[in-house]
Amino acid sequence: MEILNFIVPFIILLTVVVFIHEYGHYYFAKKYGVGITDFSIGFGKEIFGFTDKLGTRWKFCAVPLGGYVKFFGDRNVFSQAEQEELLKKYSKEDQNKLFVTKPLYQRSLIVAAGPLANFALAILIFSFIYMFAGKDFTPAQIQEVQKDSPAYTSGIKSGDIILSINDKKVNSILDVSTYINTSVNELIDIKVLRSSNELDLKVKPEIIKSEDSLGNKINKKIIGIKITPLNDEFNRQRLGPATALFYAVKETWFVTKASLDFILSMFKGKGDTTQLGGPIKIAKITGQVAQHGFIAFLSIMAYISISLGFINLFPIPLLDGGHLMFYAFEKVLGRPLSQKTQEGFFRIGLFLLVSLMFFTTFNDLKDLGLF
Repeated sequence: MEILNFIVPFIILLTVVVFIHEYGHYYFAKKYGVGITDFSIGFGKEIFGFTDKLGTRWKFCAVPLGGYVKFFGDRNVFSQAEQEELLKKYSKEDQNKLFVTKPLYQRSLIVAAGPLANFALAILIFSFIYMFAGKDFTPAQIQEVQKDSPAYTSGIKSGDIILSINDKKVNSILDVSTYINTSVNELIDIKVLRSSNELDLKVKPEIIKSEDSLGNKINKKIIGIKITPLNDEFNRQRLGPATALFYAVKETWFVTKASLDFILSMFKGKGDTTQLGGPIKIAKITGQVAQHGFIAFLSIMAYISISLGFINLFPIPLLDGGHLMFYAFEKVLGRPLSQKTQEGFFRIGLFLLVSLMFFTTFNDLKDLGLF
């Protein structure tokens, strides 16, 4: 029964974010007249589905880890000669429904629409939360500084009000831990307000093994301060549509930028790879968060949607970003890459994705104490 508490929320979350992603592809494909034979949530054997009046099969499949939209006559076309050979197999009417016959900008938009739909979903969710549940705007005041801690050494004092961290404005007491732990810099820039004076200080955080609010083991950055609401008053406000949209876009950009910084830090050998997780970890966290209510579940859905959109933009073949990379080459060269070159890229992409899958699965199992 406990497993169902994790699996059911995970499947619901994954179904929503995958459906939105694939619907982005579907919407623009239909807009530009591309024929669509299948719209699938999941892979493998079909569990149930239906065929609409336009001939598209909408279905749910046995393995709910992803999905796809299959275009009419879908296949890779590596060269102009191969495309001409393909066109001979179809009537003039059917040729107009082929994805490969569409202009480059239309193919690019169809491919990019999936990740963009995920970002749009996150913005919509954050906007909804800020309008109906509210957003915290409680100023962060330092109540205590631990002796000989990084904050103490840098000159931070009790009573200071934190204004910004790494040039990011601290709008809420909740921002402090988030900005510190998403920083990839060795030194963190903290601006504080002290007796009407603004001071810029640099702090080198310590990394300790800790647990998050859900009890999961994490490596946490600390600077040795205790935060309290200014004047002991919490300030949570319900926002109007325009203001909510502004902060929703800002939050989506922050998460995307933080994810990019983390990936770049890994390439530099500075990132904490133990924090990478796969489907098992996502399912575990989703189940834990779902127990805290609907708003918490919506929040994790927004963050997962951003992650799905972000990852799919990686310039790796088999992902949307890989196709966009090929289209960029096609634009520059005036023709598609050769079959041999594209197949080489696909092998590299497959190797990278399989390696990432094994690595994240190992981290997931390690997190569960199986290694």
